[in-house]
Amino acid sequence: MFLAPSLLFLLASYSHLPGVSADVIADLTGKGFTFTYPGASNYTTASEPYNFRYTYKPAVITYPTTVDQVSQIVKVAKADGYNVVARSGGHSYIANGLGGKDGSIVIDMQNFKSITYDSSTRTAVIGVANRLGDIITTLGNQGRALPHGTCAYVGWGGHATYGGYGFTSRMWGLALDSVIPADVVLANGTIAKTSKTQNPDLFFAIRGAAGSFGIVVSTQVKTYAAPSSAMIFNYNYNLNINAATTALTNFQTYAMSNIPAQLGLEIVLSKGSSRGTVNFGVVGGWYGAANQLNATLQPFLGPLGNPSWEKVTPGSYLDSAKNLAGGSLDTSNPLGQHDTFYAKSLVTPQSSPMSQTALNAFATYISNNGYDASVPWFLQIELFGGSNSAINAVASVDTAFAHRNSLFTMQLYAYSSDSNPPFPADGFTFIDGVADSIVKNSPANWDYGAYEPYIDDRLANSEFLYYKNNLPKLKALKAQFDPTGVFNSPTGIKMKDRPNSFVHLH
Repeated sequence: MFLAPSLLFLLASYSHLPGVSADVIADLTGKGFTFTYPGASNYTTASEPYNFRYTYKPAVITYPTTVDQVSQIVKVAKADGYNVVARSGGHSYIANGLGGKDGSIVIDMQNFKSITYDSSTRTAVIGVANRLGDIITTLGNQGRALPHGTCAYVGWGGHATYGGYGFTSRMWGLALDSVIPADVVLANGTIAKTSKTQNPDLFFAIRGAAGSFGIVVSTQVKTYAAPSSAMIFNYNYNLNINAATTALTNFQTYAMSNIPAQLGLEIVLSKGSSRGTVNFGVVGGWYGAANQLNATLQPFLGPLGNPSWEKVTPGSYLDSAKNLAGGSLDTSNPLGQHDTFYAKSLVTPQSSPMSQTALNAFATYISNNGYDASVPWFLQIELFGGSNSAINAVASVDTAFAHRNSLFTMQLYAYSSDSNPPFPADGFTFIDGVADSIVKNSPANWDYGAYEPYIDDRLANSEFLYYKNNLPKLKALKAQFDPTGVFNSPTGIKMKDRPNSFVHLH
C-alpha cells in the first residue's frame, strides 16, 4: 500500500504513544468517521469517565455514523489485536464504556440517536445513543411508554441490554424485556439481526450480557399505553435499630403479599440523625387509580406511624417521569455529569427471603457504622418481585438476565463528599461491610446474586453472581460468537486476553 509522506509522518508520530499501534491508526484513517487518540487535543475530554475513580486510556475512540462503519471498526480491531467496547451513555459505574482497562478501541455511538414510532404496530425503533429523557419525551408525546429508570441522562444502549429497572417494571418488566429484535455487529464484522426466531441464542445473550457478544446498534421495542394517572410518593422516617429492623421485616412481608403490579416501590436508606438511627425513606410510583394509593400502601405504612416528611405528587405519566428525573427530562447539556464513588449490589431471592438475623445485623450496621462513616452514602432496596411482578413472569432461561426469582435488588452506594477524587479508602470498607452484614448472616447456601448494571469490579465470583445458572450457556455462546475475544473486558464473560499488537515504523 502506498502512503503519502504526510501520512507516514502522522503514523510515525503515533507509534510512540502508549497503547496505540501505528497500524490501527492507518487502518482507521480515511473511512469516513472521526476518531481521537492519546495526545490529540480532544482526547482528554473524550476519555473522561463518569466515575472519577477511574483513569482508563483507550487506544482510540471512534465516532461512526453508520452501521457499516461500526462493522469496519470491529474488523480493524480484530485484525490488529484490540478489544472493542461500545459507549452509548458514559454512565458505566466502572468506566466499562472506556474498556474497563487501558488500550481498548471505543466505539462511541453518539450518532445513533434516531427514534421512530410506528402507530400501527405500537413499536418503536430506538438508536442506542438515545438518553432516557429523549425516549420518554418522544414516546410520551405519542401517549406511549416503556419500562425505564429515572435518570434522564442514562444511555439506552446499556440500559436496554443489561437491565433497565424502574417503577413501572413490576407492571411491564425490565427495559431489556421490551426489546423485540435488535441489530448487532459481531466480532467478525457481520451485521446480524436477532429476535426470538432469528439468531435466538444471540438474542438471549444480548439481553443481559450484550457487551461480551457484539455491538448493539439498534433496538425495536414494544411500547405500552401511558397510564392515565401517575403518582410519585415519598415518605421519610428516622428510625432506631429496633424500629428499622421491624420496618425492613414488614417491608419484606408486604412485598410478598398480593400487591398490585401497578405499584413500584423502593426503600432508600441514609445516615440517621444520631448514632443508632437511620433515615428510612419510602419512595415509589403508583400507576393505578389515584384513589387506591392510600389503601394499597396502608398495610406497610400504617405500622410505621407518622412520617417526619411526606410528599405525594399526582399528575400525568410525563409529569411523573420529570419528577423522578429531578424536574426535567432535558438532556441537552450532559457535560460535567460525574461522581467519585463505589457501588455494590445484592439480589435477594424471593424463594429464600432475608432472615431475621440478617435484617437485624443489616439495620445495626448501617445505624452505627453508617453514622460513623467518613463518606456520604445511600442504599436502595428496590422491589423487583412479589405477586404480579412482570420481571419474575419471564423465565430465567429466556434471557441472559437470570434474576427472575428475585424479591429485592439492593444498590449500596458511597461517594466522596464533593463528588471529586480521591475516594476515601474506608468507603470501600463501609460498603463491603453493608453487603457482608446480610450475606454473612444468611445460610451458607443462600441463593443471592448481583445486579450487573450496578457493576462492581471488586466483586468475587462476579460471573456467577451476575448470571447464575445461565453462565455455562453464556460461556458456550461466547466461544461461538466471539472465539478470539474481540469483546473481552475485565468484567465480561471470560475469554483469553487479546494482547495489543504494536507495530512501530522506523
